[in-house]
Amino acid sequence: MISKVLVANRGEIALRVILACKEMGLKTVAVHSEADRDALHVRYADDDVCIGPAPSRQSYLSISSIIAAAEITGADAIHPGYGFLAENPHFAEIAGECRLTFIGPTPEAIRLMGDKAKAREMAKKAGVPILPGSEGPVKTYADALEVSRQIGFPVILKAAAGGGGRGMRICASEGDLLGAFDTARSEADRAFGSADVYVEKYLERPRHIEIQVFGDTQGRIVSLGERECTIQRRHQKLIEESPSPALTHEMRKRMGEAAIQLCQAVNYVNAGTIEFLFQDGQFYFMEMNTRIQVEHPVTEEVTGIDLVKEQIRVASGLPLTVPNGDFRLRGHAMEFRINAEDPMTFAPHPGRIREFNLPGGPGVRVDTAAYRDYVIPPHYDSLIAKLIVHGADRAESIARGRRALDLFIIEGVKTSIPLHRAILDDPRFISGEISTRYMEEFEW
Repeated sequence: MISKVLVANRGEIALRVILACKEMGLKTVAVHSEADRDALHVRYADDDVCIGPAPSRQSYLSISSIIAAAEITGADAIHPGYGFLAENPHFAEIAGECRLTFIGPTPEAIRLMGDKAKAREMAKKAGVPILPGSEGPVKTYADALEVSRQIGFPVILKAAAGGGGRGMRICASEGDLLGAFDTARSEADRAFGSADVYVEKYLERPRHIEIQVFGDTQGRIVSLGERECTIQRRHQKLIEESPSPALTHEMRKRMGEAAIQLCQAVNYVNAGTIEFLFQDGQFYFMEMNTRIQVEHPVTEEVTGIDLVKEQIRVASGLPLTVPNGDFRLRGHAMEFRINAEDPMTFAPHPGRIREFNLPGGPGVRVDTAAYRDYVIPPHYDSLIAKLIVHGADRAESIARGRRALDLFIIEGVKTSIPLHRAILDDPRFISGEISTRYMEEFEW
C-alpha cells in the first residue's frame, strides 16, 4: 500500500490531491518553484522541496528534479495531477524504474492515446465511431488536400500530439488549406516537439461531451457518466456540467459502452476521459485524456465518488469501489472556471489578490489554492478557483450558480466571474440549446 505521495504539480489540483491523501492517512510531499514558495499546497504538505526557478521548464517539467525530490523525502508514489508531466509517458516510465508508484495509467496507454492519430486508429479498430479523416498524419500539403477533397470541406487540421487548441486550424475551403497546413505544423512543432498533423471532417455546430472512465488492475473498467464541456473559448473550457441536457439515458449508455470498448482495447487502468463530438443524434470519438481532468469535481458531485481517492486505491492495486449495475447520476452539477483574466478579451491578469471571499450555502463547493494577499504569478495557468454547484436538477443548479457567483468576491485582479454570471442569464444557455460556437455568438 502507498504510504507517502509526492504531488508533481501546483495550485488547486496539488492541494486537492494533498487533502485526499490526508483523509486516507497518507503522508505527502509538495514540490514547488521559487515563485510558489508561499503556495497553499506547500503549506499543507508534510514535506516540501523547491525544484527550481519560476519557469516551468526548469521546475515543474524537470523530471530529474522531481524524482530526486521523491528520493530524498522517502516518497513511494507520485501523483502527476493534470497538465505539466501528467500525460508524459517518459515520466511515468522513469517513476516505475525508480520503484515509485505512478498514480495514473501505464506509460504504454499514455503513449498510445496521447498520439491523436494513433488514438483515432485504435478507436476505429475498437468499433468506436470516428469522424471521416486521414488514416494517420499527413506529411505534405498535397496529401492534406487529397484527404480534404475526399471527405469534403470544411475540415480541421489537428496536431497529432496536441491539446488545448494548439496546432489546430479550421479550413472552410481549399483556399484556406495551404497557409493553415504550414501554420498548424509549425505551431504543433513548437508546442509539442512534433509537426505531425492529421485531417478530420469539421462539424460546424457540435456539442463537446466527454465520458469519465475508470479502470482497475483486476481488469474492470466502468463509465461514470458524461460531462458536457461545450461552453469554450479558444478550445479552452469555461463551464462544464453533468448530466448533459442533450443526452437521453439510452444515449448516455451507448456513449459509455463505446468509451469502455476503447479502454478495454488498450488495457486502461486508473482515471481517464474519452472526449466525443455530438451532433444530430450521433457521437464521434475525438481524443482521450489519460489523467484526472480539471472538471473532475462535476462527476464527483453527481456520483458521490471521490475520484482522487479512487486513483490512489487503484494505483495501490485495490479494486474499484464503484458498484455494479446500470449507473445513474444524482441531480445536476456545474463547474465554473474562475480565471485571472479580462472577461472581455481573455488576456491574463496576474497580480495580488486584495480581497477574497468565497461563496457558501447548500450545493456549493469551491476548489482553490488562492487566498487574500496571494500573488498570482504570471508564469502558469490563470486558473484561480473552480466553483462547483450541485442541485436536484439543472434549473436548481443554474440558480445556485447565480447565487454563488454573486457572492464570490475577488478584488485586485480581473476575473471571469462577470462572464459566467452573464452566461447564466442567457436564454440560449438556460434552454440548453448550445454548440461549440456558443462563445463566438455570445453578446453581453
